[in-house]
Amino acid sequence: MNIKIISKKDLRFFLSIVFITSMCFAQNSNWNNVHWIWQQEDGPSNTWMSFRKTVTLEDIPDQVEALIAVDSKFWLWINGEMVLFEGGLSRGPSQAGDWNRKQNITPTNSWYDSINIQPYLKKGENTMAILVWYWGRETHKGTHIDSGKGGLLFSANIGNQQVVSDASWKALQHPGYDNMIEPASKAIVQYSVQFNAQNAFGDWTEKAWYQNNFNDTSWPSAVEKGKLGDAPWYNVEPNIVPHLVNHGLQNYEHHDALKFPFVSKGETIKAKLPFNKQITPYLEIEAKAGDTIFITTDNRLNKINATYIAKEGKQSFESFSWMNGHEISYTIPKGVKVNALKYRWMSVGEMVGEFEVDDPFYQRLWWMGNNTLFVCARDNFMDCPDRERALWIGDVADQVGYLFYSMDYAGRQLLKKAILQTTAFSENGVMGALGPLRVRELVSQSLQFIAQGIWPYYLNTGDKETLEKAYPFVYDYLALFPMQENGLPEYRKGKSPDSWDWVDWGVKNTADKQPIQMAFYYFALKEAKKMAEVLGNKEHIKWYKDRMKIIKPAFNKLYWKDGFYSSNAEKFKDDRANAIAIVSGIANPEYYNQIVDNVLIPNRFSSPHFEWIAEEAMCIAGRHEASLERMKLQYQSQVDEKSMSTLYEMFPKGGSYNHAWNAPNTILSKYIAGVRPTKKGWSEFEIMPELVHFKNIKKTIPTVKGIIEIAINVKDLEYQLNLNAPNGTETIVGIPKKDKAIEKVFVNGYCIWKKGKINKKAKGIQVEGEDSKYIKFRIPSGDWKLKAVYEK
Repeated sequence: MNIKIISKKDLRFFLSIVFITSMCFAQNSNWNNVHWIWQQEDGPSNTWMSFRKTVTLEDIPDQVEALIAVDSKFWLWINGEMVLFEGGLSRGPSQAGDWNRKQNITPTNSWYDSINIQPYLKKGENTMAILVWYWGRETHKGTHIDSGKGGLLFSANIGNQQVVSDASWKALQHPGYDNMIEPASKAIVQYSVQFNAQNAFGDWTEKAWYQNNFNDTSWPSAVEKGKLGDAPWYNVEPNIVPHLVNHGLQNYEHHDALKFPFVSKGETIKAKLPFNKQITPYLEIEAKAGDTIFITTDNRLNKINATYIAKEGKQSFESFSWMNGHEISYTIPKGVKVNALKYRWMSVGEMVGEFEVDDPFYQRLWWMGNNTLFVCARDNFMDCPDRERALWIGDVADQVGYLFYSMDYAGRQLLKKAILQTTAFSENGVMGALGPLRVRELVSQSLQFIAQGIWPYYLNTGDKETLEKAYPFVYDYLALFPMQENGLPEYRKGKSPDSWDWVDWGVKNTADKQPIQMAFYYFALKEAKKMAEVLGNKEHIKWYKDRMKIIKPAFNKLYWKDGFYSSNAEKFKDDRANAIAIVSGIANPEYYNQIVDNVLIPNRFSSPHFEWIAEEAMCIAGRHEASLERMKLQYQSQVDEKSMSTLYEMFPKGGSYNHAWNAPNTILSKYIAGVRPTKKGWSEFEIMPELVHFKNIKKTIPTVKGIIEIAINVKDLEYQLNLNAPNGTETIVGIPKKDKAIEKVFVNGYCIWKKGKINKKAKGIQVEGEDSKYIKFRIPSGDWKLKAVYEK
């Protein structure tokens, strides 16, 4: 059966019909009589709005789901107990209409969160309190699309009672927050926090005044600003990413050394984090009214700070605008008694993936890379958590290489969100490299995202539905490249209104752009062909094959210079162009060793954005030891800097010190540990380690099938592999020959292979094949202990 792939325009129409249908159902069951509410004024920007609603309940059902949508962030309490710390997402799930570029209008639907509030409800009076932070601005980095109006949408069915946002709610702009401060940066949308405790009201999240708690009778009623579906919020779509993991308030690393409580001498206190994290700082003090505390981080590019103006007496404060760094600096006036300093770490999922190796350099490098991945993920994958927080899809493609070895379900969903947003906000066929607000075209990044972002997402998850939605945009973009008489596509530059002819930073004037773009285009064609095969589009499969058949020989004829690829042999001997030629598959394999020897070993021009691709090319060429040596040369100075826990934007250091595109972990996981999926959703994967000088490797991988655990131990005459593979998987295990003859192979203590033959008693285990490097076995799911004994 052939599946017809519809056009991008038809797809948008189809999705709008599906969405309207689903919204009609949603309105009947969850959204009746719901209104967007706010104060009378639409904003203003950087407003912190407090909402309260008291509900009387006779019985508590087993399940109560609250649906909440806001522009831009919210915090939810019920009866004074925190239910959710920071809900909401930067806006932009999908377009709700056509862009109006002249008037700078981008109609977009809104996200909503689903929250189980049942455990927090009680019989009788219940007070719901919601703090909403409305950013009210956009930046040229384009991560957030401002609606132009603050708003809260709430709906919860509690038994037969429906609680919805309407004029019965109380709403008051929180007087403690100063919304007149300047934006923190031109590039990031979030503001710093300036909070005056003298102006703030009491604990407004508590129950009603007649229960001897907070009195909200003087608060004005909320103003109904629109119904579901109304502009500028339009319809709502479910947040597909799980809520951030709240690790709770934690002590700093040197908590005991600070000897709480203490009286400040007026100096700056530097509170150390265990590693570079996204955190919200917290304090408990006793102070005089007007004492002012300033909180920032050691990160020189950090733009988010907090200023706290104390009231009289004992008090606590947490700044809800997150910041990041290795140390949090508290500048506290002399005489203030400090009872506690803490922080709250929020993360996208848990840090499940692990890698252990018996070499401290690569062990520490993997740890630094893992920290970098997590600090560059929140509302979206971002280039850095300090100066931009922008969704550059080339950076995301770099992150994809190792997120499947590190992140759990939440990380996979965040990638899904990046794919859906990027394609939903494509324009005129262009899959922009920065979004969703701004469709800025960096051709190589868009092509890289297709090859190293969208296809790996499907391979690792098996999520065909998302592939079906994204694929028409993939084809539309690749069709924008007209073919030339020389057999290569036209070099795409300046074809869209907002384009940038950029491929990498690194050493200036060394990037050979033309072969880089050609190789990335070939790579994107190759991976898009796989997408078309999954979706059964024979017409497109032929189109890709025809193009690839012409492009590969044309590339080699034009750019091969007897030892390396170059558009100008006297000017360029670029490691990036030669690396992507190998990784994309456009290079002739007989050239691989020449490329490694002539270019990838002597020339290190790339930034970290391309570095992992150079290292991958060396592994594909079978030069794993050289790849590890290059990795060490590039990252040695950073690994040696013991105060650092994340990786720089530049080599040896420079730019942000926590930049997304550092991906040596991809090489260590995929090629050194040798673990990679071979069929969709890890239903089949292989373990083909290239141990080089390592004797011990441990790997924990969170997959859609479950956790994979691997432990490899090597001795002179023994190779041991412990494998725990989840249900629904098969593993192709390669036993390395190491230039030695393998005498016997044992599985769970039983000899299954001897003198080149498999033992008939090996139930479920098959010999998969043999080559110059491995004897390969196919093993079903379960807990396995393999041991190979080499001949003396």
